[in-house]
Amino acid sequence: MAKILLIILAGILVVLILLIAASFFANLQFNKNVDKEVNELFSGVVKRGYIIQRADLEGLPPVVQKWMEQSRMVGKERIVAVRLRQRVAMRIKKDGSWMPADVEQYFRVDNPGFIWKVRVAMAPLLYFAGRDKYEEGRGHMLIKVLSLVKVADAKGKEIDQGTMLRYLAETMWFPSAALSKHIKWEDVDDNSARATMTYGGITASGVFTFNPMGEVISFVAQRYGKFNERYLMKTWAVNTWEHKEFNGIRIPAAGEVIWKLETGDYTWYRFEIKDIEYNRPAGYK
Repeated sequence: MAKILLIILAGILVVLILLIAASFFANLQFNKNVDKEVNELFSGVVKRGYIIQRADLEGLPPVVQKWMEQSRMVGKERIVAVRLRQRVAMRIKKDGSWMPADVEQYFRVDNPGFIWKVRVAMAPLLYFAGRDKYEEGRGHMLIKVLSLVKVADAKGKEIDQGTMLRYLAETMWFPSAALSKHIKWEDVDDNSARATMTYGGITASGVFTFNPMGEVISFVAQRYGKFNERYLMKTWAVNTWEHKEFNGIRIPAAGEVIWKLETGDYTWYRFEIKDIEYNRPAGYK
């Protein structure tokens, strides 16, 4: 009996070792593929060295002009490419446990796009790797458990709309994007303005709200999300706080992402910006 038990345990150990090895090499390949996509995203980006002047802000709502000045973009080089890192906690259902994660994200501004890479610790020795992409007006979410087992591979018009809104919200980290030809602004009130983005044949909009100092404190939009296996339009919000200066630009450094549902708020993502680089697309590593 003891011999049989030892054989079973040895077999389990071999399977675990093989699984760990397979996951290790799959993760290397996953990261290699994402690196290739990042290089493709940044292909052709030109650092033109254009310095933003106060005259460039003319025509923007007053509260957006105040944001540009408060963020210290005036007198700075227009941002064309971004790399950032976040420390994150996320959960995949409303009453689920929070899981720690590390995030890297890359943005391109002239032809709007981003790549978001995450590794989420689900349990000891168990994780999933994810990549969200927005490029040429199209979105694509890919998630693999242990970098091996595909559990999500989402594309389509709802994903396109959602990733566009995500890009629009996250321009709060590279404020000169407010001057993009793809984004139009209109007043809502003294503390908020609506941004409408049109790109790749798709249009989406959301409202930025600012505190009295001109700092972004929220973005709210109607966004597609998947609920009970169906894509539904729901209110989606990003709340921010703890504004800090990174490389001369003042941006929100922490916040949370919320779905506002009939059953109550579902806060699913909390983030803290660890570092951010501007206009270094060739040296993102």
